[in-house]
Amino acid sequence: MPIKPETILALSRKFVESRIFLTAAELDIFNLLIKNPMSSREIADTLKVTMRGITILLDALVPMGLLEKKDKMYYCPSDVASLLSKDSPTSLMPMIMHTVGGWKRWSDLTEIVRYGSEKTRPSLFDGNKSEQETFIGAMHTIAYRLAPGIVAAIKPGKAKKLLDIGGASGSYTQAFLEASPDMRATLFDLPPVVKIAQRRLATTGLYKRIKFVAGDFYEDELPAGHDLALLSAIIHQNSPVQNVELYRKIYRALAPGGRLVIRDHVMSPDHTQPASGAFFAVNMLVVTPGGDTYSFEEIKASLESAGFININLIQPDEQMSGLVEGFKP
Repeated sequence: MPIKPETILALSRKFVESRIFLTAAELDIFNLLIKNPMSSREIADTLKVTMRGITILLDALVPMGLLEKKDKMYYCPSDVASLLSKDSPTSLMPMIMHTVGGWKRWSDLTEIVRYGSEKTRPSLFDGNKSEQETFIGAMHTIAYRLAPGIVAAIKPGKAKKLLDIGGASGSYTQAFLEASPDMRATLFDLPPVVKIAQRRLATTGLYKRIKFVAGDFYEDELPAGHDLALLSAIIHQNSPVQNVELYRKIYRALAPGGRLVIRDHVMSPDHTQPASGAFFAVNMLVVTPGGDTYSFEEIKASLESAGFININLIQPDEQMSGLVEGFKP
């Protein structure tokens, strides 16, 4: 079916609603309006912004379904509030604020395509610790929803000792331990991230079954003696060479017969499906020197070069839910 001119024009304007929404999130408008409706003047005075600017922004949020307006007062609907309140357990705000940072980086896309990785920013977090915490919070927002289903698909079986590499807030560590009462886990991540995980997992009742190890998997060896290793949402940030090096470290950390499971985008051989993975590869182009999304064939070849055998696709990818396993002989 031929593409219509209207479709092309609409594509060129897709950024408009996204930018309106992200600006509202940056200004914390939704959190402000959750408890009480306010007028544009009250909002302008509270946020110390211009009356013209905030009024136009607020009015644009109404047809998007994110705010309601009645008698010159603005309201945040309850269903929106549950997703955008910072205090809500189902809040998406950490992920949204991570996207705010992504907007700034994606503005460099044309220059990066034109000139290569020399235009890529040197760090995902631009040296900003608060942005790193926002990122970990964003990953938790995604992971705590996905983790139980992912663990069920992995079927940990009789595994007793999990190594969660780059375990972030510990969402997957938690899901594994809840599914396997006899399992213990080692969560390995950067020192500031380990502290975040410790704070979050301290309230779960699982803390005594977890060993927290701070380190950098690019520089350090991984803790040894595990029969199951999870590498979740990591390989896309690495070049193929970096992934082989990491797989070799995981191989050394596993006991004989140990199993590695990778959760990530798993692309079609031509790298065009799933669409979310193709788009995410562009994100890696923007924020990393060598990251990408990889096909099963590419992942398998890298794992084999690191010594793994019996490599299988456990679950095809839809939204970074692809699962690949390999075993240490």
